[in-house]
Amino acid sequence: MAELCGAMRAIELAHNRNQTNLWLESDSTLVVQAFSNASLVPWELSNKWLNCTIIARNMNFVVSHVYREGNQCANKLANIGLGLDSFTFWNELSLQISSFFVDNRLVQLENVGRLLA
Repeated sequence: MAELCGAMRAIELAHNRNQTNLWLESDSTLVVQAFSNASLVPWELSNKWLNCTIIARNMNFVVSHVYREGNQCANKLANIGLGLDSFTFWNELSLQISSFFVDNRLVQLENVGRLLA
């Protein structure tokens, strides 16, 4: 449920910031599969999930699975998040993950190339 809530929050944040391009990577296969099979979503989240899928349909939206080890930025941010006591949003790349970002960017470009091939 936490992974699904995180995915929904990402969609809502992108929508609220008028961002029309969103690539959501998750290490949860359930989250990825939920976008093609809503019956996987717990009933407690179904209404919010439906709203988020409607928002996502109106975006240039991609969801894909990535192994936890494959997304060092997300892993590092999750570890940082454990130490936070309130919601934090960065408008710019955090210095704490900048080295991981460069590595992940190269992997994402390779993935885009595979999707387009």
